[in-house]
Order: sequence, then C-alpha cells, then structure tokens
Amino acid sequence: MSQAESNSAAFASRPSGRAHDQLRTVELHSGYTRYAEGSVLIKMGHTHVLCNASVLNTVPPFLRDSNQGWVTAEYGMLPRATHTRSGREAARGKQGGRTLEIQRLIGRSLRAVFDLKALGERTIQIDCDVLQADGGTRCASITGAWVAAAQAVNTLLQQQQLESNPIREHLAAVSVGVYKGQVLLDLDYEEDSDCDADMNIVMTGSGQLVEIQGTAEGRTFSRNDLNQALDLAEQGIAGLVARQRQELA
Repeated sequence: MSQAESNSAAFASRPSGRAHDQLRTVELHSGYTRYAEGSVLIKMGHTHVLCNASVLNTVPPFLRDSNQGWVTAEYGMLPRATHTRSGREAARGKQGGRTLEIQRLIGRSLRAVFDLKALGERTIQIDCDVLQADGGTRCASITGAWVAAAQAVNTLLQQQQLESNPIREHLAAVSVGVYKGQVLLDLDYEEDSDCDADMNIVMTGSGQLVEIQGTAEGRTFSRNDLNQALDLAEQGIAGLVARQRQELA
C-alpha cells in the first residue's frame, strides 16, 4: 500500500469524514445584531458563537489617565447549547472556572494584536455567547471576536475617533488533537471527547504564536505529534484568516 493509500485509509476512520487537515465548514455573518459597534455570528460546523463588540468610553481603574485603551471579553454558553440543558451561571451567582479561563484567553489573545496606546482611553468589550456547541467553542470565539473587534475599530475610524488603526494584524485559533493515533485539525465534539490529546492553538495572521494549550487525555503525546499539530494549526489558521479577510472585504 502506498503512503497516500495508507493515509486515506487512516483518515476514513474520522467520524466527520473530513481529511485530517480539513477545517469544518466556516461561516461568518457580519452585522448580525443591530446595536453593537461590531457583530458577527461565526459557525464552525455545528459550533455557533455570537460575538458582539461594544465600544465603551471608559477603561479599568488601573488604566485611568494613562492614555491607553483596553480590550477584554466575556464568554458564556446558553442553557441548551449542548445535548442537555445546563443552568445559567447568573442564576448560580458566579461564573465557573472554565468560563473564567476561556474569557481570559479570549481577552489576552486579542490584546496581543492591539496597539492599546493607539486605541486611546476606551475599552472594546467583546461578548461571546455560544448558541450551539460541538467542540472548539473557545477557538471559534477568538476567531469571531477578532472580526467583531475589527468592525468596531472600523466604526471608530469612520467616525474619525481614531487617528490610526490600533489592530496590528489578524488573529485566529483552532483546535488540534491526536485521535486514534492520528493528528487531526479542528476537532468536533465526537472527536474531542474521545481524543488522546487535545490542543488549542492561537496564532496571528503572520504565523506568530500567541498561545498553545495542550493536554494529554488518553495517553501522552510525542514531540513529533506536537510538531505535526503546530503545522496543521498553522495551515488551518491561514484558512481562517483568509475567511476573515474575505468577510471584512
């Protein structure tokens, strides 16, 4: 059996039927809500996240009188975003650890590509609400949040409230995992829940790494697995950035 035939046989075992290096179908619907300065509904397969960007003429107390802006995020899942209903965190009176971890990831990822001085003393607040979850919600949130933030910045530029664009470059994120011995791009829930290793990679449009989150689930993974995962993530993120450019154009 040739290497190509061997690879095809291995990829045929992927539940989604996709090739090992194939993203799920990606859709971006800009201007999805009426009032936010930037808004996009991002669909990555059956994972759907609504990202709204609001411009606030204030900054956190530690940045007052600093002539510097701030970019931050909140993240949440609707009660029936998954197979069974989960209670609203607001009803419990506090956010869970996973929610806090994800929204901090979204915020610091966005700040990595912002010139906060050029933003001026204002905040761009991103709200990422998961309408439907099928794996990769944090990655979809980051990819969509960047588009919403870019729209909010374009609004400020059109209103001549900014002298220059504070966004240095594009930003996107994708999941990669080791599933039944194969390194796969963009895991859906079925793959993610049964994978040997799970990674979330955040990169800029120029290919610079922002964050790598990787955890062994069923078994440990090798340095070669990690190298393959990074190569796949770079390829996938290039595709996501191309889709962002197309949407903003």
